[in-house]
Amino acid sequence: MNAAANAFAPLLGKLRGDAPRVLWRDGALSDDALAENVRLLADAIAASGARRFASRLDNGPDWLALDLAIRGLGAVHVPLPTFFSPAQVAHALAGSGAEALVVPANAPLSDAFAMCATHALGDTLRWLQLDPSPAALPAGTACITCTSGTTGTPKGVCLDATALLSVAQSLADAAAPLSPKRHLCLMPLSTLLENVAGVYAALLSGAQIAVPPLAEVGYTGASGLDVPTLLACLHRYRPESAILLPQLLLALVMAAEQGATLPDSLKFLAVGGGRVGPALLARADAIGLPVYEGYGLSECASVVCLNRPGATRMGSVGRPLPHAKVSVIDGELFVEGVRYLGYLGEDGPSTGPIATGDLGHIDADGFVHITGRRKHVFITSFGRNVSPEWVESELLQHPAFAQAIVHGEARPFNVAIVWPRRADLDDDALRAALRDVNRGLPDYARVRDIVRADASFSFADGLATSNGRPRRDAILARYRDAVDARYVDAIEPALHDIPHDDRTLHGATA
Repeated sequence: MNAAANAFAPLLGKLRGDAPRVLWRDGALSDDALAENVRLLADAIAASGARRFASRLDNGPDWLALDLAIRGLGAVHVPLPTFFSPAQVAHALAGSGAEALVVPANAPLSDAFAMCATHALGDTLRWLQLDPSPAALPAGTACITCTSGTTGTPKGVCLDATALLSVAQSLADAAAPLSPKRHLCLMPLSTLLENVAGVYAALLSGAQIAVPPLAEVGYTGASGLDVPTLLACLHRYRPESAILLPQLLLALVMAAEQGATLPDSLKFLAVGGGRVGPALLARADAIGLPVYEGYGLSECASVVCLNRPGATRMGSVGRPLPHAKVSVIDGELFVEGVRYLGYLGEDGPSTGPIATGDLGHIDADGFVHITGRRKHVFITSFGRNVSPEWVESELLQHPAFAQAIVHGEARPFNVAIVWPRRADLDDDALRAALRDVNRGLPDYARVRDIVRADASFSFADGLATSNGRPRRDAILARYRDAVDARYVDAIEPALHDIPHDDRTLHGATA
């Protein structure tokens, strides 16, 4: 047994007894039944001779059992989101040197895999035998988490088993005062955050894990969400804990404000994956949602900071968890402690603290505050630094705006590209909503005008990442002409009111 398998042995040893452990719409698995499924899959995987298994599976008991089987063998798991494009799947498989791809037994095969030998893996799964090119992995790699980041090409982050379990144990300890007994996985299990916090941390704390397929949660593709389906899912499983992206939190808050009933079982709702505006947190608090904002990154095996029972400060992402230390250098957050082994295809990471690229500060009581991304900050033509995430989070608190990107680099004022929350909102209604938002912003951060997008920013059209974050450069490139026109429309009338010789002096051509 290698070091990775040894690390997970205590967790797998907890799977004993006939109490229900894994829930989904079609049934439940006890600890003993789950352990038996894990054992059978591990035997089949070991017999294959492969050591690097990629998977492309929906949420469900098969995903969970497969992951635990791979962990128990000390092999490498490369979980791929089901919404990855064929090109992204091919890139991840080639970069990781995966020897096998696990898919549902009844899944149709694309042309790319038509010639692969297939082998049964239990009753509901099969694995495709791949012909990988040699790919060196950092020693100790147990998991390769693929994130599309700000481009369409997945970046593979290599992590070891000890890192995964260290973060999981910190999270289990953080939630212990509330002792949640049932966790509902609302994010894809292929997402590192749900894998570590929703599976490993829940197993360490002895909680049940509900793993409905993503369609039952209400997802369509990478970023579509049907709110009535989400509410029905919450009532069906009555979880005590769940992890939310900001978009999911906003959907729940707005539904509750409009009269929808949320289950009274909720005790611990962790939210992360993007900036959460203070106004949204205040609205969640007003309707009694137990929201705890956190912060993390794949390079640190997911969660770094978390608000938690007895240690909460609204507007912060909480204090660092025991496995991490956060410092601020020149306004940027740096993290020490649990760290990744390297990126696929690149040299190992440099020693010392990890530069996060996130701007922020730490207050006197040790709470970490995030203000934006260093690479996203722009400077207006008046020399003011603006973090667009801040302004965007304020826009998204208004019920008129579903998505927004703010631009103002080297410009005299800011323009937002927006997608409305309702199709019946015309441009006049959106500009009225914009005036409401601007009242709460300082003058340099206010948005002067808007560009209405043709469609929502989605993963499918290359305008959002796999977890729904807008791709700024792609969006600005798509709507560049419309944005530029807003500045021309605003500046040209002003030029007619300025004497010819004074135009440059007054900065009208900026």
